[in-house]
Amino acid sequence: MAKINHILVVLVSVLVVSNWVPVSLSAKKPDLSARKEDIPYIKCQVCEKVAKELYQQVEKKQAQISPKKISEYQIIETAENLCNLKKEEADWIMKIDIVEAGDKLELVEQDVEGQCNTECKTIERACQEVMGYYDTDIAEYIFSSKPSIDSLVNYFCNDLTKACIKKPPPVPKDRTPGEPFVPKPSKEAEMERILRSMEGMPGAPNMQMYSREDLMNMKNFGNEDADDDEDEDDESQFPSKLSKVLREKESGKDDWQQKVTKGIKTSVETLKRHADKVSNRLRRWWKEIKASGTKNSKATKAEL
Repeated sequence: MAKINHILVVLVSVLVVSNWVPVSLSAKKPDLSARKEDIPYIKCQVCEKVAKELYQQVEKKQAQISPKKISEYQIIETAENLCNLKKEEADWIMKIDIVEAGDKLELVEQDVEGQCNTECKTIERACQEVMGYYDTDIAEYIFSSKPSIDSLVNYFCNDLTKACIKKPPPVPKDRTPGEPFVPKPSKEAEMERILRSMEGMPGAPNMQMYSREDLMNMKNFGNEDADDDEDEDDESQFPSKLSKVLREKESGKDDWQQKVTKGIKTSVETLKRHADKVSNRLRRWWKEIKASGTKNSKATKAEL
């Protein structure tokens, strides 16, 4: 039981980001959806990107498990996840910027991930429309034929989905331009990957991600009246605050721990290793946030 309680405390550290203050105190992001009207102009390009990305990811996974051979099921799983922004396989989407070039729309790949706004959602939707129910077909083709990347693109976009057999229509002159590409802070991207890796794990429901700016605008972050001693006290009390959050969770849901315990029984050792790794990252990230808050506080006092 002590082992399970240890895992529960570590898992709750993931929830601190979303439970430290009420959601109403955080900055709310606008509800951005895909621009379906743009899909016909980028469908062929998205198809080509999907085929190339699938080829590269399959090659990467094959290298990781060599000398074993990648299974057809693993290829299907990769294909299924390519168009789902909640999955790691779809990270490529967040590096794409949609740019107007005369009467065309072009997909321009950036070096870093960007904030996922309307364009990101549009590419995801176009990817889903292209992939459709062809994930098993493309996986079978890769597994059995072992094609080159050019052959795969031709098969997927011309023979199978027919996404590139017709030239895309010209973009209307009165089309409203999309938002500019905004690079995502590396720390935010790292935290999103950590939280995403914890999805579906027992005891970590409803995880949310806030940016550095969101956190600094929350209650008690960057408090101008706080001094260094108070910052140090906050860090030393970090475990006790986690326990407090855990107690609040348990008081609101009497059967919460029972459900978590049942879910952990068959995979407790694997979960513990993963949770320890996440906990260490979160603690380092927390210290950086607190250090940044202290510097901002000192700078404000100096100006006054």
